[in-house]
Amino acid sequence: MDHAGAGSAHGYIQRRDDYLKRLRRIEGQVRGLQRMVEEEQYCIDILTQVSATTKALQSVALGLIEEHMTHCVVRAAAVGGAEADVKIREATEAIARLVRS
Repeated sequence: MDHAGAGSAHGYIQRRDDYLKRLRRIEGQVRGLQRMVEEEQYCIDILTQVSATTKALQSVALGLIEEHMTHCVVRAAAVGGAEADVKIREATEAIARLVRS
């Protein structure tokens, strides 16, 4: 589902390669977690790595929210009306999900 609007790119597109690199690193961390469990490593060591992986994902999420606010929400607010309301609601809901996680 495309929420950017006709003909416009998502705000994060200029940093896409950075996001992909970070997500690939996180993917490696998750694989490492799987290995740690398979090898029955010490629980606290696994939990430490879970925490690091969670922080890395949160960092990606915060970057995407910032990009969304500075591009999609600002653009929609300039146009005004229902689209602005939708973009603000989407951003608010995304932030709420992050806070609850």
